[in-house]
Amino acid sequence: MKIALIGYGKMGKEIEKVARSRGHEIVCIIDINNQDDFESEAFKSADVAIEFTNPMVAYNNYIKAFKAGVKLVSGSTGWMDEHGEEIKRLCTEGGKTLFWSSNFSLGVSIFSALNKYLAKIMNQFPAYDVTMSETHHIHKLDAPSGTAITLAEGILEEIDRKDKWVKGTFAAPDGTVSGTNDCAANEFPIGSIREGEVFGLHTVRYESNVDSITITHDAKSRGGFVLGAVLAAEYTATHEGFLGMSDLFPFLKSTK
Repeated sequence: MKIALIGYGKMGKEIEKVARSRGHEIVCIIDINNQDDFESEAFKSADVAIEFTNPMVAYNNYIKAFKAGVKLVSGSTGWMDEHGEEIKRLCTEGGKTLFWSSNFSLGVSIFSALNKYLAKIMNQFPAYDVTMSETHHIHKLDAPSGTAITLAEGILEEIDRKDKWVKGTFAAPDGTVSGTNDCAANEFPIGSIREGEVFGLHTVRYESNVDSITITHDAKSRGGFVLGAVLAAEYTATHEGFLGMSDLFPFLKSTK
């Protein structure tokens, strides 16, 4: 497969290594200093482009890739609120292809399925209130994390007494804490912490007066994200539309 990379930071470099190890060819690498290469023949020759950048530029990268006729895999977060419906419509009605996920890790996919199944059970027990926290490295710009939002949406699908997640406390890299976890009964908070070089730590907690139930996913490295992104690219090469991890891993589609 011919792969183009958009974004050549730590993730981009790791993706390059894994893609080459699986026999794929890297035909183009686009970073901050060579944006004109979106119009190059090398980029247009790619079967799939893999994009890991940041909330400020992700949407424009998508539009440029679509214009070049290149299918796209992306793990960038923080753009969905403003541009989500437009991008989905371009994929479902406009013939474009984007495989998007807030997290490409197999472990997180399993955790996500467990999260939904547990929420389905906890829907029967209103004595338990739900909260969530996420911790990431100090370089991460958006909060809560895209993975936390995806997990929260899974909870909202299953728990009738909750219909909205809200931003909880935010612990900044300098140690200052802002915000609050106080919220309405129909809401639940997501607290965020930015410290060190944490790859990603997500915890969902159900608490009652007598006990608590907690599930946690703790990423030890970028390895799980990287392999998942390359597997997603291999899937995207032969599929179309607005795709996600539930297409790659069908077990995510059901909590039965």
